[in-house]
Amino acid sequence: ERKSRISETSTCPELDSIKCSLENKELWDKFCEFGTEMIITRTGRRMFPTVRVSFSNLDTEPGVKYLVLLDIVPCDNKRYRYAYHRSAWLVAGKADPPPPHRLHPHPDGPFSAEQLKKQV
Repeated sequence: ERKSRISETSTCPELDSIKCSLENKELWDKFCEFGTEMIITRTGRRMFPTVRVSFSNLDTEPGVKYLVLLDIVPCDNKRYRYAYHRSAWLVAGKADPPPPHRLHPHPDGPFSAEQLKKQV
């Protein structure tokens, strides 16, 4: 059985009081058991399930803004392909070189505390 690697700790002491919760964690855990968080569609691959998070303990002082970043970490150094006839993922060679940065910002940021509290 695979275990989820979702971390609930911060690497920044200034942000330790802020809580970020993955709203659909049960669904992510179920996909983790199967060894994938992707689905294949006719137009290509797609992350599934969607990332839905909520925030609490935010600083509501006027002018304070937050950036929401997603850090996507490769699980290994292999490339995979899906074999439909076997209904399984197969190793298809070495992975591409890692990108220069892995942090992906939310396109609507930066956010105020009020905006983050309203949205999921």
